[in-house]
Amino acid sequence: MDVNSYIIIGVILAVILLILIKGLPMRGLQYLSQGIVKVLIGALILFFINIFGANFGLHIPINLFTTVISGFLGIPGVASLFAIHFILLP
Repeated sequence: MDVNSYIIIGVILAVILLILIKGLPMRGLQYLSQGIVKVLIGALILFFINIFGANFGLHIPINLFTTVISGFLGIPGVASLFAIHFILLP
């Protein structure tokens, strides 16, 4: 990871920490923070799936599109990414 990645991760963690400590009174920022948390959870889900799926030859790239799909849609989103991987990318 280069320096820019560490800066981005640090800013995201600082924002999450600020949200957890201070709370956000405005509705729009609350939705934004929930979206950011869902995208981060989606990235973690894909990360662990890639770790365990490496034994079976399964690799789903971690990018903004796949993390949004897995974060907002949950298990059905991950299942759709698996289907896309197996059907469209033989």
